[in-house]
Amino acid sequence: MHKLTRNDLFSLEKYAEVRADFRRKVIAHKKNRRLALDAHITLYFEDVLTVQYQIQEMLRIERIFEAAGIQEELDVYGALIPDGHNWKATFMIEYADEFERKQALAQMLGIEQTVWMQVEGFDPVYAIANEDLDRSAPDKTASVHFMRFELTPTMRAAAVSGAHLHAGVDLPVCLAHREVPENVRAALVSDLA
Repeated sequence: MHKLTRNDLFSLEKYAEVRADFRRKVIAHKKNRRLALDAHITLYFEDVLTVQYQIQEMLRIERIFEAAGIQEELDVYGALIPDGHNWKATFMIEYADEFERKQALAQMLGIEQTVWMQVEGFDPVYAIANEDLDRSAPDKTASVHFMRFELTPTMRAAAVSGAHLHAGVDLPVCLAHREVPENVRAALVSDLA
């Protein structure tokens, strides 16, 4: 799979010129990479374009223009790009009300270990979560987790050949299961090419 380098990025000046159009392109692209598991839990599947956008925005916000700083952002966010044998996602627990969010996060401790993807005909693949750092506290989970779903060669072949995909959460206080819609399935299959 393609890994981003400095040559793939816009300079800060060029990004300022193209940002509005680039942002519209990424927003449209992300519509096919979002999978709501319930009203408050969503997987946002990452790829080269979504990661490039995240890096460009970080460089812009932080005004990073030196080579070492740019490389640091590439190293941190580049790990979110799928490798051709996995799917990588940002898992978000989203509540608009702060009090409700705090209560939910306290009840969902360990949720990141119970999120799964399944290729039809195979056992579910549970997420490998937060490889960069632990995002939970003893009394609550984080609202954002980074996940990787590793597939076997036969799972990849079945997905590419049209097998249905499913996703879910097995945490007793937050059980969820759904079939992956065709637009998201197509985007995920493209990550396996």
